[in-house]
Amino acid sequence: MTTQFDLTDEQRQIQEMARAFTADAITPHAAEWDEKHIFPRDTIRAAAELGFASIYVSEESGGIGLGRLEAALIMEAMAYGCPSTSAFISIHNMASWMIDSFASQALKAKYLPSLITMERLASYCLTEPSSGSDAAALKTRAVRDGDHYIVNGSKQFISGAGENEIYVTMVRTGEEGPKGISCLVIEKDMPGVSFGANERKLGWHSQPTRQVTFEDVRVPVENRVGEEGEGFRFAMMGLDGGRLNIGACSLGGAQRCLDEAIAYTKDRQQFGKPIADFQNTQFALADMATELEAARALLYLAAAKVTEGAPDKTKFAAMAKRLATDTGSTVVDRALQLFGGYGYLMDYPIERFWRDLRVHSILEGTNQVMRMIIGRELTRQ
Repeated sequence: MTTQFDLTDEQRQIQEMARAFTADAITPHAAEWDEKHIFPRDTIRAAAELGFASIYVSEESGGIGLGRLEAALIMEAMAYGCPSTSAFISIHNMASWMIDSFASQALKAKYLPSLITMERLASYCLTEPSSGSDAAALKTRAVRDGDHYIVNGSKQFISGAGENEIYVTMVRTGEEGPKGISCLVIEKDMPGVSFGANERKLGWHSQPTRQVTFEDVRVPVENRVGEEGEGFRFAMMGLDGGRLNIGACSLGGAQRCLDEAIAYTKDRQQFGKPIADFQNTQFALADMATELEAARALLYLAAAKVTEGAPDKTKFAAMAKRLATDTGSTVVDRALQLFGGYGYLMDYPIERFWRDLRVHSILEGTNQVMRMIIGRELTRQ
């Protein structure tokens, strides 16, 4: 930032580039993607041409090497058109970043070139049917067998499952708890990898979500990211950035709905004048705008802290995620109320954003878990 509370010229250029891409390639098509459950692979790959598949992959590895604030600006801008698609691109970036940050040079060379171009798409696999918030209790096991690991288990709620080619997967290679968890890169076509039926979700219709099952999958030891026992640490570091991005997706979606609500209330006539002229409407819009700006300010601050590696980065990422996702849902709900019965119809975009943003307070750690993280950090001081 050029000043404590402003974006730099470069950050504004990045923001404008993402907004222009969204206006051209995402917003006009998002309603159809949602209604017909279309996975827009071509549009997602077009985002890669702008560097949006490798936002914080280092320049040495072929990425654009930006910080977490720049990533948040991009995700927020794309979510203005479609939160579901923006969130999918965030997940791909998390997987690519993990390989770039912690993998061997050989593993980077094996996967990053195709991930940067989105020739191959990546999923992040942590959650399991029996371990959601208690991620350290995961049961998917990888047993060493010479130059390979034999992997058995399953992962739940995996975005891109069945479509994506690469799965950055947390597995248990040792003792119970976080210290026994390692990270493996598993390919879709490895024998023994299979997928459940596409989940029938309330929202996020533009991306597939399935269970991933591993049955005696032989994964080369060279596909391990980092050393044995480091996987959980990598996963938690990745979640700091993921929480910022999902918060940014909430901000983008909520801003779209606020803008739609302003335009609608200025046009909608009741009792002989636009409903925007009524004090009740103005109060509602004022609260929506104020709360959205407050959440945005906290999220940008948290993003700067994560980029800098500040000691309190995890606390701030949790605070920002909690506030941004709760605020986003509240703003969209108020926008729907201002639209009245029309807001409930699929002819208008509000109901789609209402559905898409609802899951943001659940994934990347529920907002109840965010409160646990914040409270734990506060009481340690």
